[in-house]
Amino acid sequence: MHTPTVVPARSRAQIVLSEASIALGATPVLHRADLTVTPTSRIAIVGENGRGKSTLLYLLAGRLTPDEGSVSRVGTLGLAEQEMSTADERTVGEVVADAVADSLAALGELDAASIALANGDETADERYAAALERAEALGAWDAERRVRVALDALAAESDWARRLSELSVGQRYRVRLACLLGGDADFLLLDEPTNHLDRNGLEFLTQQLRARTGGIVLVSHDRALLGDVAQTIVDLDPTPDDRPRVYGGGYDGYREGRRAERERWEQDFERQQSERARLEDDLSAAQNRLVTGWRPDKGTGKHQRASRAPGLVRSVHRRRAALEAHAVTMPAPPQPLRFPELRTRSGTTLLTAEDVTVAGRLSSPTSVTLQGRSRLVVTGPNGAGKSTLLAVMAGELQPSSGRVHRARSARIVLLHQESALPLQRRASDVYTTHVAMLVSTGQIPSEQTVGLSSLGLLRPREANKRIGELSMGQRRRLDLALAIASRPHLLLLDEPTNHLSISLVDELTEALHSTQAALVLSSHDRQLLKDVEEWPRLTLAAGAGSEVPA
Repeated sequence: MHTPTVVPARSRAQIVLSEASIALGATPVLHRADLTVTPTSRIAIVGENGRGKSTLLYLLAGRLTPDEGSVSRVGTLGLAEQEMSTADERTVGEVVADAVADSLAALGELDAASIALANGDETADERYAAALERAEALGAWDAERRVRVALDALAAESDWARRLSELSVGQRYRVRLACLLGGDADFLLLDEPTNHLDRNGLEFLTQQLRARTGGIVLVSHDRALLGDVAQTIVDLDPTPDDRPRVYGGGYDGYREGRRAERERWEQDFERQQSERARLEDDLSAAQNRLVTGWRPDKGTGKHQRASRAPGLVRSVHRRRAALEAHAVTMPAPPQPLRFPELRTRSGTTLLTAEDVTVAGRLSSPTSVTLQGRSRLVVTGPNGAGKSTLLAVMAGELQPSSGRVHRARSARIVLLHQESALPLQRRASDVYTTHVAMLVSTGQIPSEQTVGLSSLGLLRPREANKRIGELSMGQRRRLDLALAIASRPHLLLLDEPTNHLSISLVDELTEALHSTQAALVLSSHDRQLLKDVEEWPRLTLAAGAGSEVPA
C-alpha cells in the first residue's frame, strides 16, 4: 500500500496550546499552560527536574493529551526524546533512510511522472507538476547529504551497517539528532539536545538551530545554548498562581523578567502577611477591651456597664469576621540560595598535592597548591581524571604516587557529580543527622550550624519528603545543602550545575563569586565556565604532567 508523502506546511504551520492542564497520577504537572509555536519560534522550556518540561514537550508533539484545555497542530514535526529504546534493531543506514523517506518518495514520484511524460502519457502533466512541487517543498535532492553532514559534525556512527542496539547511548542519540537536524520538518522539539555532545557537536548544533527555517522548541539546562538560540523562554518553576511564565527578549529578558516577578511576589506576600497581622492585632485588642478595658471606675452603676457591653461584643465579632474574610491567597515565595558565611584567611595554605597519580584514572602527575580564598577551574576531556583529582584532594581516594598535605584545621568538602543519598530517609532527617555529626566530631561549633530552611534550597514540604520522592533537582539541592552545612574552607565542586534549574544556577554562580571559601570547580557547563573565565585553569591531559600555583 502506498503511503502518501507528507509535505511540510511551511508558513501555515502552527502549534497552539490553550489552557492545558495535566496530572500524572495524583500529581499536577502543568496548570493552564498557554503557548503558540510558529515557523519563526525559538522557544526554550526551563525549570527544575520534575516540573513538567518533558510533559509540555510531549503535549506539543501529541504524545500526551491534556486533561483539560486543548492542543492543535498544523505541520510536520521531529521529536528528540531524552531516552531511546535499546531494542531498536534497525541499522544506521535504515534509520537514515526512514528519516529521508518522504524525500525519497517524492523523488520516486517525480521520476515516475518524468518517465510517463517521456512515453507520451498525456495525463502525466499534473502528476509531474505535483511531484515537482512536493520535491521542492522537501528539499528532496539534498536530504541525504544534509543528514550525512550532520552525522559527521556530531561524530556519530559512520558505519551504516551497525545496528542501533549495538551502539552506546551517546552514539544512538547522536544518530537520531543528526537525522532530525538534517531533516526538513516544520518544527523541531528537542529534549536536552546537548546531552552526549562534545564542544564541536555543541557548536554545530547551535549553528544549525540558529540557521534553521522552521519553529524550534527545546528543553535545556544549557544556558550558553539558551543565550545563543532562544528568543522566548517558558519557565515552569514555581509561580504565585502555579501557571507557567513566558518571557520574551531571550535569556537576558528571562532573567530580568524573573527577577521582577520574584520582587512582585515577595512584595504581595509581605502585604498580605502585614494586613493579616494588623487584623489579628485589632482582634486581640478588641478582645482585651471586652475582658477588662471597658470596665468603668468603681462606683459606676450596673446599667452603664450593661449598656457598653454589647458594643464591645459587636466590635469583637466585626474584627473576627474581617480576619476570617482575609484569606492569604499568596503562597510564600521560594527563598533565594543563601551561602552561610564561609571565612578563610587569604594566604593560608589549605592543601598541597605534589605529583599525584591514580592508576588507571589519573595518569598525568599533577601538582596543586590551594590557599585561602583561592579559585581554580579543572578542565580536560572526559576520562582525563578531573573527578579523580577532586576525590584525591578531598581525601576520599588515595593516590598511587605523589603526596597530598592538608592543613589540620582545614574543612574540605567535595560535592560529587552524582547523588548517593539514602532514598528511604526523609531529607530533613538526613540533614539534621549530618549537622549533628559535624558538631559531635568537633568539625564545627554548635553556634555555627545553619538550618536547612535558611539556605533557600528546599521548601518545608520538600524537606519532609523521603528522598526517593524528590526530583533529581531537589536531591541535588540537598547534596549542595549538605556540602555547605559544614562551612568549608575549601569547597570542591564536581559538575555542580547538574540537574539544577536555570534560576538556581544563576544564584549559585553569584554565591561562588561572593563566598570567601576557596573553590575548585570542574564543569562542562559552558556558561558557568564563561562566568568564571578569570579564574586560574588546570587542564588535565593524558600523558602530560600538570602543575598550578597557589
